[in-house]
Amino acid sequence: MLSVAEALTRVLALMRPVGVARVALADAGGRVLAEPVTAARDQPPFAASAMDGYAVRAADATPGAVLRVIGEAPAGRAWTGTLGPGEAVRIFTGAPMPQGADAVLIQENADRDGDALRVREAPAPGAWLRPRGLDFAAGAQLAAPRRLSPADIALAAAMNAAELVVRRRPVVALIPTGDELAQPGAVPGPDQIIASSSYGVAALLARYGAAPRLAPIARDSVDSLRAALDAAAGADLIVTLGGASVGDYDLVREVADALDFYRVAIRPGKPLMAGRVGATPLVGLPGNPVSAMVCGHVFLRPALDAMLGLPAGPLPRVRARLAQDMAAGGTREHYMRAALGPDGVAPFADQDSSVQSLMAQADALIVQPPDAPAAQAGEMVEIIPLRGTC
Repeated sequence: MLSVAEALTRVLALMRPVGVARVALADAGGRVLAEPVTAARDQPPFAASAMDGYAVRAADATPGAVLRVIGEAPAGRAWTGTLGPGEAVRIFTGAPMPQGADAVLIQENADRDGDALRVREAPAPGAWLRPRGLDFAAGAQLAAPRRLSPADIALAAAMNAAELVVRRRPVVALIPTGDELAQPGAVPGPDQIIASSSYGVAALLARYGAAPRLAPIARDSVDSLRAALDAAAGADLIVTLGGASVGDYDLVREVADALDFYRVAIRPGKPLMAGRVGATPLVGLPGNPVSAMVCGHVFLRPALDAMLGLPAGPLPRVRARLAQDMAAGGTREHYMRAALGPDGVAPFADQDSSVQSLMAQADALIVQPPDAPAAQAGEMVEIIPLRGTC
């Protein structure tokens, strides 16, 4: 059997970055930036007040000095004169500093009577002043590639970018297979179960930037599966669910050309396929819903990163303390559904791959290496955080 790392390397070798699109800034959140954003001007574009108070010359604003207020500068409207000796301008946060001023006397440190302003506590030169370009200078860049966070969007807006060049969303065709499946909402036959793997994997892919396209269920016939693959034409990636094992009715390998069948040392999981249908990469996942979701995280999320032009490899892991004892592992790398709590991470007692409800409850997957010895509460283990991802 292949190790998880070896199988992932083979899957990633099939992936190529998709093309780019120019989108409005308001629509770019969560997308992958494909080209850097360059600042069109300094931020702030002028020396600005950081507080409400009075723009002054620090040399004049000594304790007890009385200054004359000669104007006002609200945010968005500069006072256009030049400040002279013994003068002050009322100023508000964000307003441009007047010519001649080099500090802000905050209003808490002054007493005003009409146009007379008495200094109670002197500001140092540069006090409460944001110099031009403090945040960034014209020509500064927001680097690509990166998945655009809310803070990135705000920064791009401050750089005066109305549109961004992003990777288009990879179209992923999902083909559930098997006579035993019925669509959600249908009345299943007495020997059928409801198809759930394809919906869970589609939601997972959509969360990480894909445009999933759910195909009808491919029945256990060569003609049905070929029709489903034909209908997936134009997708950037095809993902089949089920039909990847060695049973008489597992037909994906028979229908698709240039596919490799892997037995991967992973639990839950094991059967995996990867290859091409024509020029389109195809990944065949197990049909079991929990196995499909775990393999979706382990293999499809990195594959999607590669298609989006992001650095691609194994999902990041963090270390967490075991909240309870954990039994020794088996011969396969085990991705154990687990709950995070104040005492650390605790694997669920039931790791049967048919129990979908525990996948929905899981906060993390504990990654237990092959042949791992038993571990005691308090020991550190590696986990893949899941909350909000499955």
